[in-house]
Amino acid sequence: MSDHEFGNVSTDLKLSLIEAYLKAFTIALRSQFQDLWYIDAFAGTGERVIKQSAVPADLLPGMEERIERRRGSAQIALDVTPAFTRVIFMEKKKRYCAALEKLKAQYPERRIDIVRGDANVAIRAEINALKWAGKRAVMFLDPYGMDVDWATLELIRETEAIDVWYLVSLAGLFRQATRDPKKIDEKKRTAITRMLGTDDWMNAWYDAPKVNDLLGEHDQAYQRIADVAAIEAFVDKRLKSLFPKVLPPKRLKNGNGVPMFSLFLAISNPAPKAIGLATRIASNILKA
Repeated sequence: MSDHEFGNVSTDLKLSLIEAYLKAFTIALRSQFQDLWYIDAFAGTGERVIKQSAVPADLLPGMEERIERRRGSAQIALDVTPAFTRVIFMEKKKRYCAALEKLKAQYPERRIDIVRGDANVAIRAEINALKWAGKRAVMFLDPYGMDVDWATLELIRETEAIDVWYLVSLAGLFRQATRDPKKIDEKKRTAITRMLGTDDWMNAWYDAPKVNDLLGEHDQAYQRIADVAAIEAFVDKRLKSLFPKVLPPKRLKNGNGVPMFSLFLAISNPAPKAIGLATRIASNILKA
């Protein structure tokens, strides 16, 4: 019933950052707001399975392959004290929702809602059903690939009540935006535009750079000129065009040191006091 997620130090780092922010968030705002909510839009099961590969016996003692079970984002949120007054888990997969129901049963005194379905639809329904005055929330967007629509981010921004941690797949964008633009089919093009809320990425990421060689100065083939850093910077610029405050992202790499994700914190509340508080909390955590 568990998420199968192979061991990766970046996953541990991502969840440790989220946990630290959630703890500081509830401590700082408990006396100011009666309703403090946590929304996990891609909640998984509450735990994750880490597979540690076997180590052959050589000069050092060997080690057999082993499986470790660690807390996922849903369990981490439930462990936070002071506790959130409401926790909302959104998940598309039926068997993951079944695992979340079992997790919920362990906390009969808590207000825990489990919503099965597409995260964009679920977020839209939740936001539109409420009046957000007097409420504050943290939302964690850890999508499968590029599943978060820009229109969803616009709705989050309109609440002026949600701090959103958004894990952006740099690898996904880099892979979909192929070096040769002729290889970007309509499905890929639409997916990138839906995620970024604009098709300006084509002009920003593609060009026909000039080269000066034995044949003189001439244009190379029209191709992607944007590297991972440029793609990350474009996402950062887009988020800053929407939210009152976006902190510099934390780039997460795989075991080989290849950039895979960027973790952004976007603050929807435009009040200077709210921005200042969230920025101080997150900056200290990201620097630690």
